[in-house]
Amino acid sequence: MHLFSAIFLLVMLSLVPCEALYPSPEEGWQIYSSSQDVEGKCVCTVVAPAQNMCNRDPRSKQLRQLMEKVQNITQSMEVLDLRTYRDLQYVRNTESLMKAVDSKLKIASDNPRTLNPKSFQELKDKVTQLLPLLPVLEQYKSDARMVGQLKEEVQNLSLVLMAIQEEMGAYDYEELRQRVLLLETRLHSCMQKMGCGKLTGVSNPITVRASGSRFGSWMTDTMTPSSDNRVWSMDGYLKGRRVLEYRTLSDFTKGQNFVQHLLPHPWAGTGHVVHNGSLYYNKYQSNIIIKYHFRSRSVLLQRSLPYAGYNNTFPYSWGGSSDIDLMADENGLWAVYTTIPNAGNIVISRLEPQSLEVLQTWDTGFPKRSAGEAFMICGTLYVTNSHLAGAKIYFAYYTNSSTYEYTDIPFHNQYSHISMLDYNPRERVLYTWNNGHQVLYNVTLFQVISNAGD
Repeated sequence: MHLFSAIFLLVMLSLVPCEALYPSPEEGWQIYSSSQDVEGKCVCTVVAPAQNMCNRDPRSKQLRQLMEKVQNITQSMEVLDLRTYRDLQYVRNTESLMKAVDSKLKIASDNPRTLNPKSFQELKDKVTQLLPLLPVLEQYKSDARMVGQLKEEVQNLSLVLMAIQEEMGAYDYEELRQRVLLLETRLHSCMQKMGCGKLTGVSNPITVRASGSRFGSWMTDTMTPSSDNRVWSMDGYLKGRRVLEYRTLSDFTKGQNFVQHLLPHPWAGTGHVVHNGSLYYNKYQSNIIIKYHFRSRSVLLQRSLPYAGYNNTFPYSWGGSSDIDLMADENGLWAVYTTIPNAGNIVISRLEPQSLEVLQTWDTGFPKRSAGEAFMICGTLYVTNSHLAGAKIYFAYYTNSSTYEYTDIPFHNQYSHISMLDYNPRERVLYTWNNGHQVLYNVTLFQVISNAGD
C-alpha cells in the first residue's frame, strides 16, 4: 500500500462511526470496528483483499478486456468456418473434376482413335476453361491452412489468458495485448480474402414462411457460433415492442418453440439487426440507436446518430419510417441513413458495436427516396431501384475506394412489396420480408485472387 493511501485511510478511519461495514475482501478492502479508544474514536480492523481477487488492479481490467477480444475473435473464427465451408467443398469437388478431365485428355492424347474429332475438341475446350482455376484452387487450399493456424493460435492464447486469470502473477500485458491485436488484424484480413467478393448474382427466392402483417423484419445473428441457430421476428414497422425468438429455423417455419422479448422502447422502421447477441434498432420518433441484449433482457446502450433524419423524413421508397437502416457484414456494424446537409442522399456510417460511436462516414450521392431497399456485403452498399415487382439491384457503393457504379443485377421480387432486405455474412444469404412472406436469397460473389506482385 502506498504511503499516501495509508495516511488517507487512517484519516478516514478516524471519522468512521462504530459498526460501519464495507465490502467483503473479495470485492475490496473490508473495514469494521469492535471498540472505542479513550477519546471515543473507533479502533478499526482492516482486512485487505486477496491479491488474485483485487478487481481494482488495472491489470485485472486489462485482462478482462483482452479476454473479451479473444472471445469475439473465437466467434468470428467460427463464423468464418461456417461461411467458407461450402466454398471449400466446391473447391474440392472442382479439383476432382479437373483431375478426371485431365486424365481423360491424356488417354485421348495417347490414343486419338478413342475419340472422334468433335469429342476430342470438346474435351480440350473444357480443359482450357478449367486451367485458369488451378491457381485459384491452390490459393483456397493455402487460405484453409491459414485458417487452421489462426484457430490454433486463438486456442493457445485463450489458454494463456485463463492461466493468468487463475494466478494473476507477473506478466507482460503489453506483449499480450499486441498478440491479440495481431490476431485481430490477421483474422480480418483472412475474412476479407476468403469470404468477400463482388456481388454478381442473386438466386431465385426461397419462401420460408408466410406470417405476420405486410411489413416486418426477421433475422438470425450475424456473428455467433455455428451452434446458435436462433431466429428473431419483429412484425410491423411502427411502435412495435414485441420480439419473438425461435430456437431454430425449423421452429420459426412451424411457428413453435419461441420466447417473447418485450422491448422497453418501441421501434421505428424495419432496419433492425441482431449482432453478437444484441439487437440494434432505431427508437421510435428519434434518431437514437438502441442496443438491447437478449440474454440479460436489458438495454446496454442508446446513442443518437448525429444529424440523421427520422420519422419518415428520409425513408426508402416504400415509406414505413425506414429512415435509419442498421445492418452488419464481414466488416462489422453499419448504419444507412441520410441527413439534411447531405440533401437526402444515402449516407453510410460504420459503427463501433460496443459504444455505437461513428468510426467513418461516406456520402454515396444516391437519393434515398429513390431506393427500394439496401444491404451491405464486404463493405459495399447495394441498392435496389424499387420495392415493387420488377426491382433490380441498380447501384453499388464501395467504401474501400469511395467509388460507385450502376449495376444491373436481376432480383426476383416474388410477392411484389419488399419492406426489409438484409444480408447475413455468417450464412451468406439475403433475408427479406416480402408482403407478409419471409424469404431467403442465396448470393453469388465473384472473388479475384491476384498473385503476389500483381
